[in-house]
Amino acid sequence: MQDSALWQTVLGQIELSVSRGNFMTWFKKTQLVRNKDGVVVIGVPNVFVKNHLERKFNSLISKTLSKNGIKVAKIDYKIHTGISPKNTLTDTVLKNPGPKTTPPPQVSRPSDNTMHPVYRLGLNERYTFEDFVVGANNELAYAACQAIIKKPGGKYNPLFIYGGVGIGKTHLIQAVGNAVLATKPNARVVYTSSEQFLREFVDAIRKKTMTDFAKFHRGADVWIVDDVQFLAGKEKVQEEFFHTFNNLYQTNKQIIMSSDKPPKDIPTLEERLRSRFNQGMSIDMQNPDFETRCAILHSKALSQEIELPQEVAELLAQRVQSNVRELEGSLNQVLAYCEMRGSEPSLQTVSTMFESGRSRPKHLSARHIIERTAKHFHISIEEILGPKRDKDIVVPRQVAMYMLRSELHLSFPKIAHELGRKDHTTAIHSIDKIEKELSYETPIKQHVSELRERLYA
Repeated sequence: MQDSALWQTVLGQIELSVSRGNFMTWFKKTQLVRNKDGVVVIGVPNVFVKNHLERKFNSLISKTLSKNGIKVAKIDYKIHTGISPKNTLTDTVLKNPGPKTTPPPQVSRPSDNTMHPVYRLGLNERYTFEDFVVGANNELAYAACQAIIKKPGGKYNPLFIYGGVGIGKTHLIQAVGNAVLATKPNARVVYTSSEQFLREFVDAIRKKTMTDFAKFHRGADVWIVDDVQFLAGKEKVQEEFFHTFNNLYQTNKQIIMSSDKPPKDIPTLEERLRSRFNQGMSIDMQNPDFETRCAILHSKALSQEIELPQEVAELLAQRVQSNVRELEGSLNQVLAYCEMRGSEPSLQTVSTMFESGRSRPKHLSARHIIERTAKHFHISIEEILGPKRDKDIVVPRQVAMYMLRSELHLSFPKIAHELGRKDHTTAIHSIDKIEKELSYETPIKQHVSELRERLYA
């Protein structure tokens, strides 16, 4: 039996022995890397899975392997980032994970404090790849960043990462900078937010130091810009940004940007910038799925030397589905609560803490969805139910129809009735249109996602 087939058999047996949450979090993305002379090497996606399998499940894995005819003298767990769903980019990049990326303590970093030290912020050394949990929502972005470390300014230049708030964009792009400095201590890595870029630009005009400002940014080997959506509407700043971008790109320097939306959806962004942002690779980072949220919770707890029970992680992961920042906030509340009472995190403790959350209505009504949709799009209930056919009213009305269908599974005639329409074919057409929009990266997709979050918040 081949190693891959053998490991699938072992996983199938393990799945019957542990809870679904445990299996999905700790076993789903493992594989048998080597089996020779009694030494079994199991590939795991990150250090948190490695530590947990060693402590909690080593005996179970050993027994299950033995049952399948494998002589086990020793089991080694190795971080093997090639573990991921089939994807051309991911398979190409992650099978060669490259050098260890944790910045050594003694690295001498080029200083970013040569300009305006009062508010200039450099890289945060805590943002490393070792502390970044990879899941289905971010594996493509992670793979591209790993490729950049090997060859800055190469294939993925510029790299544009976009997605909602609190999903780890800043962590990931700063991890690239830290990894580059770990392997090339003399490299010039400049990290800036668009707000910081704006403040320095204004400051340089006021102090007549534009030459120094331009030299500082254009001298970067890796230029990392966070939240570029805030450049929108600022013409002079966009012009300077354009020239800096061109200068770095023409000299094959790596450019990495993040935003909360794709370039085409950033309002009042100059077309020449929009075009350049799209000329490299744009990647959409989504909210983490359930298994990834569990892994994140475990990693955050372990960073504070606390072992989080799996059932607690599952409860928090179910409770917070929006983003990593809120997830970490909920975990910190739990840990602080337990620390004050000198107790360990437990299912009963967490359930008691968030008891108030249970009083929220679990049943959504059609009226509630319509009101939420109208509020989200900043129109009145009367307008969304009325006869007007203006685009800024029709689109919210269509979204409301789609939400009634997807969340409450209402019939088309019932949906039409709830929205004040006489003909149910209007509902059919509207829902079909929104479903097609959701197949692409459009503002509608973002609206629907945000609406769902608010409905179940």
